[in-house]
Amino acid sequence: MSIISILTYLAAFMLYILVGWYFWRNTWNPLPADMNGHEFTTDNRIHYVMLVPLVLHAITLYQSMFIGEGLSFGLGNAISSIVWLTAFIYWFSGFFNRLQGLQTLVAPIAAAAAIAILLPLIFPSLRTLENTELPAFKAHLLIAMMAYSLLAIAALHALLMTVVERHLHHPVAHSVFTNLPPLLVMEKLLFRIIWAGFVLLTLTLVSGIVFSKEVFGQPLTFSHKTLFGFISWSVFAALLMGRQLYGWRGRIAIRWTLTGFGTLLLAYIGSKFVLEIILNR
Repeated sequence: MSIISILTYLAAFMLYILVGWYFWRNTWNPLPADMNGHEFTTDNRIHYVMLVPLVLHAITLYQSMFIGEGLSFGLGNAISSIVWLTAFIYWFSGFFNRLQGLQTLVAPIAAAAAIAILLPLIFPSLRTLENTELPAFKAHLLIAMMAYSLLAIAALHALLMTVVERHLHHPVAHSVFTNLPPLLVMEKLLFRIIWAGFVLLTLTLVSGIVFSKEVFGQPLTFSHKTLFGFISWSVFAALLMGRQLYGWRGRIAIRWTLTGFGTLLLAYIGSKFVLEIILNR
């Protein structure tokens, strides 16, 4: 690895840490009331600064994934790509006024991205994937990564709702909840995110089944990844159906969201971890 590549990794890592630290400090230690306007202006600047580590992260992903012919997409690159896309989608959503109150999650997302950017170095890809030059494979991979990222944001959003709900029952004078939208608004946003992620997850499964030969170079085979993928899809389908038919909300919605995302993690990340790290295949 060249010195430039090492510096790119370090620069992105340090910038993620600094951005996460800034939002964490301002979330838990608010500025005086007479400086709120200054804080708002600074937050806007930091929001744009966040684009710098995102770009550097993308460069490191390109360097680690596209080595020679084919696509290196091992465990480290897979997690790093999903976290990067999650951070990018969340960063982009910050331009919309109705979502600015959710910047509470910037700190944990930046921290996760700082860790994820180093994973390709810790878990390098053992081999390149086949058939990566096919348009069907590229489309399948892109849709799958977007589905993972949106549902990851939904899971983080559900965790934040859990904290907010507890705060309502045990109020504490703390700034972390000051600018958050009402719980009902957060709940509506949660289901919008889940609907978008569910549609993409459906397209991922359908493309994997219908175009298995074109995407993977072989007919569809039953595996743990396939099993957990369909279980996760079923969980989110049941959640959305329960929402429409029975008005599921609150803790029920949160539990189903976290269960669905946990199962989705087992479907892909879990199976790759077992194959690459435990079985060394």
